[in-house]
Amino acid sequence: MVTLRELVDYTNSELDVGRFQDYCPNGLQVEGRQEINKLVTGVTASLALVEAAVSAGADAILVHHGYFWKGEDSCITGMKRRRLQHLLESGTSLLAYHLPLDAHPVLGNNAQLARVLDFTVSGSFGQDEGMELGLYGELEQDMSGAALAEHLAQCLGRAPQHIEGACETIRSVGWCTGAAQSYIEAAVAQGLDAFISGEISEQTVHVARECGIHYFSAGHHATERFGVQALGTYLGEQFDISHRFIDIVNPV
Repeated sequence: MVTLRELVDYTNSELDVGRFQDYCPNGLQVEGRQEINKLVTGVTASLALVEAAVSAGADAILVHHGYFWKGEDSCITGMKRRRLQHLLESGTSLLAYHLPLDAHPVLGNNAQLARVLDFTVSGSFGQDEGMELGLYGELEQDMSGAALAEHLAQCLGRAPQHIEGACETIRSVGWCTGAAQSYIEAAVAQGLDAFISGEISEQTVHVARECGIHYFSAGHHATERFGVQALGTYLGEQFDISHRFIDIVNPV
């Protein structure tokens, strides 16, 4: 057992949340009971995840995508009311870590995606709120665009959208999970053969074609399942509490 305060303080420190100017609050977003024996992690604090976590006996839920984003309506109505009501009535706390979880060099989404894809990290690139979140490295052996697309599909369980680049073989690759498609120009400036992110925008296609870089849209949810799992496992070991990851199926 660990107290809620101990869990929050330790996680805030481990992820160094004070370094980040984020689009949402990081840390404790909804306060519930003060003793934590079971932690559930998930990608997004959807109603489906909240309901599944409560049914599983969670004392706290930890996610990458929480609530209270900049620019959203602050009124507690509709979908937001239902989510918060279920948390508050059950006494379940909600912790959320956005950019700090993307950036952590071991537990973060980008570091964990490298582990899953068996990529070696050489450095970082790209800027988001003053932080370099993207990672890059070289493949152990050259791959065609089709071969890299198949590798992504096998590792992530989802076929990526592939925009062909100019080079026939790929050696250097950059990646940044989630909605990081705008990093493609930084990947071009880095001289990379290919860039992988979660989402794709209309203009991403033109940048890839005109700059000659292979681009892979591997899915927002698909690329951001691993950091929160690694963090939950780590916290479970640190505090000797039960941890379970619940994956709410999402096709993107």
